Amino acid sequence: MIQIKKTDRSCFEMYDSVSMNVDVRSEFRIKRIDNGLGGLALEEVKVKPYVKDLSVYERATEYEKEFDISHWFFYMAFDDEKPVGAMTIAAREPKLYMLSGRDDACVLWDIRVDDGYKHRGIGQKMLDMGIKEAKENGYRQMIIECQNNNVPACRFYKKQGALLSKVDMYAYYQEEACRDEVQFVWYLDL
Repeated sequence: MIQIKKTDRSCFEMYDSVSMNVDVRSEFRIKRIDNGLGGLALEEVKVKPYVKDLSVYERATEYEKEFDISHWFFYMAFDDEKPVGAMTIAAREPKLYMLSGRDDACVLWDIRVDDGYKHRGIGQKMLDMGIKEAKENGYRQMIIECQNNNVPACRFYKKQGALLSKVDMYAYYQEEACRDEVQFVWYLDL
């Protein structure tokens, strides 16, 4: 049986052991209408399948080197003793550009489920716990970032009622490995 628990920094090494792979089979392509003045159109397009490992960008053991995590929430899912899921909700940190100085919003900083445990509702259960705690702490919105090649995450956030509010085609332009990816920012009212 899978157990979901609130955790803390003492679990960061276990947290980082949970894989964070995205099985990419399609992506959303963005078409500018009238150079963007007429809006944007998103079209899901099949691509040659590949796996993108997002854990290279996100390591819980590194959080405190850059941020004050005293207002952050951490959750993990366990199959007996084995860590199979992890999630971070970040808040009240001036260095988080996504918050834009807001103290009434939090960020779904990271959510991951081990490959062998996907599609079992683990991510949903962790997110439900995080939303409940965020509400209890007075947060009114959750801000969520993902990329156009993470179609399963986009569908998951849409299912939660989140609204796609920002599309930035140049957010990762300085990063060679993901230069062609598009940043999607979602807002979920709590």
